[in-house]
Amino acid sequence: MNYVERVLDSLKKQNPNEPEFHQAATEILTTLAPVVEKHPEYEDQALLERFVEPERVVLFRVPWVDDCGKVHVNKGYRVQFNSAIGPYKGGLRFHPSVNLSIIKFLGLEQILKNSLTGLPIGGGKGGSDFDPKGKSNREIMAFCQSFMTELYRHIGADTDVPAGDIGVGGREIGYLFGQYKRIRDEHVGVLTGRGLSYGGSLVRTEATGYGLVYIVNEAMKARGDSLKGKTVIISGSGNVATYACQKAQSLGAKVVAMYDSNGYIHDPDGIKLDLIKDIKEVKRGRIKEYADRVEGATYKEGCSGIWSIPCDVALPCATQNEIDEKSAATLVKNGVKYVGEGANMPSTLGAIDVFLKSGVVFLPAKAANAGGVATSALEMAQSSGRMFWSFEEVDAKLRNIMANIYRNIDKAAKDYGFDGNYVMGANIAGFVKVAEAMLAHGIV
Repeated sequence: MNYVERVLDSLKKQNPNEPEFHQAATEILTTLAPVVEKHPEYEDQALLERFVEPERVVLFRVPWVDDCGKVHVNKGYRVQFNSAIGPYKGGLRFHPSVNLSIIKFLGLEQILKNSLTGLPIGGGKGGSDFDPKGKSNREIMAFCQSFMTELYRHIGADTDVPAGDIGVGGREIGYLFGQYKRIRDEHVGVLTGRGLSYGGSLVRTEATGYGLVYIVNEAMKARGDSLKGKTVIISGSGNVATYACQKAQSLGAKVVAMYDSNGYIHDPDGIKLDLIKDIKEVKRGRIKEYADRVEGATYKEGCSGIWSIPCDVALPCATQNEIDEKSAATLVKNGVKYVGEGANMPSTLGAIDVFLKSGVVFLPAKAANAGGVATSALEMAQSSGRMFWSFEEVDAKLRNIMANIYRNIDKAAKDYGFDGNYVMGANIAGFVKVAEAMLAHGIV
């Protein structure tokens, strides 16, 4: 059993019943084998063991009272995974599916994602099994205030800077920041994704979706191709999906399908994004309404069928493991050429294998959806300097960061003999920087 296999075996034994964490660790560590072979000092210093073990895990209860006076108790998490290259940085997710395994998988991925941005930020993640859906603003405020009443002890502008994720948007960030400011009596950049009126950054809302399309476009340009005239499928209909759709359309692509948790719509003439925004952001309705309002559009219950629609580009932007091996094979059969992951780990290991063996240009999440955290780091910089950059300035920085990420993962893949394999390239490029910092810090 080699070094990587021993570490994975130990990880699974020490962390039982954490399938998402096992999946992420397996995908990352197996691709790092060529790096470990070139650097025997990594094994001597137990670097991989330290890399996959969080520096700190905070688990706490979150009691809150609903509008009827009933007391509820949820679980809160913050996994501070690795601070070798900077303060912990990563989102907070509020969703019933949240558990320690999911938070650890997200935190582990976040280390490499943040490293790839080229910015000085470490990896962390957090959240709760609280479900914001169907809750009043007062109930969400009550929960957020209770959540922050514990979390504030563990975060800070130079220690750990959370952001939003699934279930945590501008409303939730506002309530969380207000409670932090109330308790600590200081106005600092301890959360990103804040409103523009109290220290937020332009482009932050659009950043993950825009960044996804920017890196896909870079990969296409490197092959003498472009998004113009291409047919695109985007899963999801939240923030990432919405702005990926917007940017793809602005570059001449035709987005023909999107979905929410109930089912998907298919509009052969191209998705009318203003209508999607009206349904999802204004009315907080279900995407099914789109088919009722647009002639020629269809709606089908369930989500997996979306991958049966022929396309040139697939952008999974919803949740983990939404594309399995069967869906990947269907996409390949129907002619997909590019897949960019807007969500975190939306493709299973089997699906990734199908894409790579079929010659699909596959851009993994840690590279492809890094635009959000990159812009969060730009927000941190603006907060520290009490500055405010224009939309054009931030967007230009974002485009440059995503272009650099593509160049770096492409180079790393080629340097280690895996030309075109961006799973290898992203993991290697992100890891080497973190490894160098960890070695420099000694045994900590």
